[in-house]
Amino acid sequence: MNTPFPKIIFGTSSLGNLFVELDEQTKLKLVDAALNSGSKPVVFDSAGKYGAGLALESLAQSLKQLDVNPDSVKISNKLGWKRTQLTTAEPTFEPGAWINIKHDAVQDISYQGILNCYQQGNELLAPYKAQIVSVHDPDEYLAAAENDDDYKKRQQDILDAYKALLELREQGKVESVGVGSKDVSVIDFISDHIKLDWAMFACSLTPFTHPEKALNLLKKLGKQDVTIINSAVFNAGFLLGSDNLDYKKVDRSSHPEAYAWRDKFQALCDKHHIRPAEACVQFSFLFEQVKSIALNSSAPSRVTSNTELVNSRVPQAFWQDMRNAGLMDCDV
Repeated sequence: MNTPFPKIIFGTSSLGNLFVELDEQTKLKLVDAALNSGSKPVVFDSAGKYGAGLALESLAQSLKQLDVNPDSVKISNKLGWKRTQLTTAEPTFEPGAWINIKHDAVQDISYQGILNCYQQGNELLAPYKAQIVSVHDPDEYLAAAENDDDYKKRQQDILDAYKALLELREQGKVESVGVGSKDVSVIDFISDHIKLDWAMFACSLTPFTHPEKALNLLKKLGKQDVTIINSAVFNAGFLLGSDNLDYKKVDRSSHPEAYAWRDKFQALCDKHHIRPAEACVQFSFLFEQVKSIALNSSAPSRVTSNTELVNSRVPQAFWQDMRNAGLMDCDV
């Protein structure tokens, strides 16, 4: 069964202490704000990698405290990272990203590995369960290959992991199976071998970044009846004014062209009296294949404003000005 996705999906990386350690009360308010957003169904997007399982634990704890019926929410768990004991001063994965977490995590992508991640994820979520599953960061797994033979082995590991997920779907243990990746060529590869229900694009379908290969893949997946979810629509905050571009620290001297683009983009937003965040979110919905946006926040008040973003309107004249200024080269 293909899960019907709402226009907004609530990310949970902040529940895993991404870049900042949130107290339990703030995490509770974040979950409560999502539940009261009016979105139906309420879908939370999480992963074993987020805080080495902390996000899953915090989500379950908050849902329990709010007395939420497990049947009234949908949880997506991106699988492929398994919680392990922390034996070093800081976690060995993504050092510096996760603040004050008590566990480490290791990648485990294979047929049995993905089943282990699925089981552990549900244990951390109990009494809730993941109904929406995928393999987390298959592009990063492939990028770590040491040579061509290792690359082919890793490709097979990913396909074996999907074999396990498809079996879970056939057994009725999960509702839908998808893929999320920053590298759309990996989504393309997987969709050639696996009947996907959904695909999540990241950092590849924004006003700033929309390569032709991503647009072509949109059309291909649309013909396969694959639901498209767009994420990282602000290029990890860069388009809103931060110095993080696609999760990497940058500055005007290291990326002058990107900053010049942003300056012009923000000026056009001001001209048309719209917020950059509105433009970024509504850009996604210019493409008929995109049905949903995944947005994450560390501030409860922003959950409400994020919900408003998916229903805001951006004038057609803004997109025409973007094209005229050479800031947007797709014709939608």
